[in-house]
Amino acid sequence: MKTGIIIPCYNEAKRLPVDAFIHFITTHENYHLCFVNDGSKDNTVEVLEKIQKSASTRVSIVDIKKNAGKASAVRYGSRYLFNRKDIDYIGFIDADLSTDFDDFKSLTNTLHKNKELMLVYGSRGKGDGQIERNVMRNLFSKIIKMIVFMILGLPIEDTQCGAKVFRRSAIPLAYNNAFLTRWLFDVEIFMRLKKHFGTKEIMTKMYEQPLQRWIHVDDSKLGMKDAIQIPVKLVQIWLSYSVYPMFMTQTATLETPQQVFILQPDSLPMAA
Repeated sequence: MKTGIIIPCYNEAKRLPVDAFIHFITTHENYHLCFVNDGSKDNTVEVLEKIQKSASTRVSIVDIKKNAGKASAVRYGSRYLFNRKDIDYIGFIDADLSTDFDDFKSLTNTLHKNKELMLVYGSRGKGDGQIERNVMRNLFSKIIKMIVFMILGLPIEDTQCGAKVFRRSAIPLAYNNAFLTRWLFDVEIFMRLKKHFGTKEIMTKMYEQPLQRWIHVDDSKLGMKDAIQIPVKLVQIWLSYSVYPMFMTQTATLETPQQVFILQPDSLPMAA
């Protein structure tokens, strides 16, 4: 059992907990870290290369030359890991480790033990773990959660938690087509899986697991302009997936970065 973890990065040079990543990957042989640099303007790539040197065979860097958003970054990371035959499970976490490795490993173990599951995702609204949030961010999240619940029609507590892990076979279902939005791709993933399996069966394929720890880190990449647009984008998702079911086949090439490279240690960038 080997698990690939995607870590999308945009201007994360000063926020990346380098020592934590190095400690994890040098002590966990069954994991592979896939950092996706999403067109960063700082020296994020140099910081990632430092992590890569600590365990060169278990750390990859996907370098997107032009910023395309978290959705595209995660999608490109998933496609890279899916093409590696040694990866059984593929998931993602945030670069600031707001969800830590202990929780992610717990999600992976749940997926491994339950053969019927295709996706296990963290929840910040269930359980008694250490969950710290900004008050205004928490209020805003609750409002968005109500809108998402109405759109999805599924009993999901927390769609936007940045910690999810998929069985390998679920990757084409979740990531084959480009996403409509830069930040709400989690909702789109649930919509895609629901469309494929149906409302009743999908809930037997997924499991929402309470996190033991989640701490909001300041300097979020989601700006005020993006936040204001979220309700509009959610309506767009609802229309595209529920009202116009043929829409996705017509937009499969949206958000495709112009230049994507896989950075290998001690070698020149190689076109993906």
